[in-house]
Amino acid sequence: MTTILRRLAFFTALIAIWESIYRLNVEFGFLKTRFFPSPSGAIEQLYKGFFETGILSTALITSLQRISLGFTLALIIGILLGILLGQSKLADETLGSLVIALQSIPSIVWLPIALIFFGQGNTAIIFIIVLGGTWAMTMNVRMGIKNVQPLLIRAALTMGYKGSELVWKVMIPASIPAALTGARLAWAFGWRALMAGELLGRGGLGRTLLDARDMFNMDLVIAIMVIISIIGLIVEYLIFAPIERRVMTRWGLSK
Repeated sequence: MTTILRRLAFFTALIAIWESIYRLNVEFGFLKTRFFPSPSGAIEQLYKGFFETGILSTALITSLQRISLGFTLALIIGILLGILLGQSKLADETLGSLVIALQSIPSIVWLPIALIFFGQGNTAIIFIIVLGGTWAMTMNVRMGIKNVQPLLIRAALTMGYKGSELVWKVMIPASIPAALTGARLAWAFGWRALMAGELLGRGGLGRTLLDARDMFNMDLVIAIMVIISIIGLIVEYLIFAPIERRVMTRWGLSK
């Protein structure tokens, strides 16, 4: 509770300072605050976007649908590839090199190709999300499989585990902490890829932000940035953090 109160106090102070500077019309060199968005203006745009026009509600639902599907596919593909690379030396030396090469390419670079093949619909954006998250998930699962303690493997072999049973009942469970890190990175990269993809696609928060910029509605731009930030905080503190605490406790990595 103390941590939550500290965070609330911190953000409240930041907003109050920002609003005060805006109200006082303070100028810092080239930055003229009378042309700059204010917290009160952003709050007004949030209210209008959700409760009057519904623009933000529609955009948010569209973005969440895209990230949900893209992130799920990235997790599935990443887990399967990671297990393959972690188990097969041949696959690691060949396919693994390709994964490393693809990981170094920003997912937004694929957008022109995606638009050519899939058009400006959901498929192109979901494709970008999958590419953004898959490689991080793959490499973390791979490292998790490869870094399983030899003592665990020897103990499992002594107990009669072998082949696929050894992989599914020993190696994969032991690699879950690394997989959780991969899921975190996959979400972060996938969410950024979504925003970038929507800037050139149709619908969603990214496209709405671009339209707001074109109309020089900076209050709406800030409102959308607030939504993006809040979603990031929700996913981190309400989803990943509780799962991480359970995993770390279960695997004896924390008290």
